[in-house]
Amino acid sequence: MPRRRIGFWYRFAAVLCKPPLVALIKRDWRGMENIPADAGFITAVNHNSHADPFAYAHFQYNTGRVPRFLAKSALFKDGFVGTMMRGTGQIPVYRESTDALSAYRAAVEAVERGECVVFYPEGTLTRDPDGWPMTAKTGAARVALQTKCPVIPIAQWGANELLPPYAKKPNLLPRKTHHVLAGPPVDLSRFYDEEMTPELLKEATEVIMAAITRQLEEIRGEKAPETPYDPRRERIEQRRRTEAQTQAQTPTQTPAQTPAQTLGRAEVQSSHEGEKSK
Repeated sequence: MPRRRIGFWYRFAAVLCKPPLVALIKRDWRGMENIPADAGFITAVNHNSHADPFAYAHFQYNTGRVPRFLAKSALFKDGFVGTMMRGTGQIPVYRESTDALSAYRAAVEAVERGECVVFYPEGTLTRDPDGWPMTAKTGAARVALQTKCPVIPIAQWGANELLPPYAKKPNLLPRKTHHVLAGPPVDLSRFYDEEMTPELLKEATEVIMAAITRQLEEIRGEKAPETPYDPRRERIEQRRRTEAQTQAQTPTQTPAQTPAQTLGRAEVQSSHEGEKSK
């Protein structure tokens, strides 16, 4: 299947975005040969900065295969940003609504049309304190198993140094380097033609994330934690720690005696004294 043409809106976006990206960020891009020349495919990318979608889109655009991102539906409303999102063919994600499955269907259709669909499997900026990929959602694996398309694992690092997670101001100097390493397709063949149970999707997702993490280890030159950071587990553990701390700070108090209990004890004591006087 032929690749999608870049089109006016993507070229216009490139004219606007590429000059500041080139000025702000040096580039260390590797693995472009692993990007399929034609037919549909998925890229699964780690997410550690609000700036990295722009930096990664620059990389992907330069491969000649323009990316279609899954993005929150609010970005598609009226205005210049909404016009650009619609014009470049991005995919709106409607969370907690009756349209929540439309993004999944649109992603499948885009892959089947021969396009590149970008997934941030983590669903949000990583919460790992050291910026490593954390546990992920199963959307990328679900689309990959339904379409049997290639999944290209991509690790990136450097945009987070320009704009740290949840920071409001960028660190412009010294000039940062955006590192990208695109790996060969993840082998998911053993999951094909199996029932897509939650357990199978979770296992396939872990295979994808393990490939991304290995590539990020190569970029950073260090080992990732053995167990990926799990926000849900961390919330549970934090709640337990808070409850234990609260209990430890609460002094043990002897329950106050009611008048009836006090009178009862006095009657027993009087009875015992009477027994002794006999």
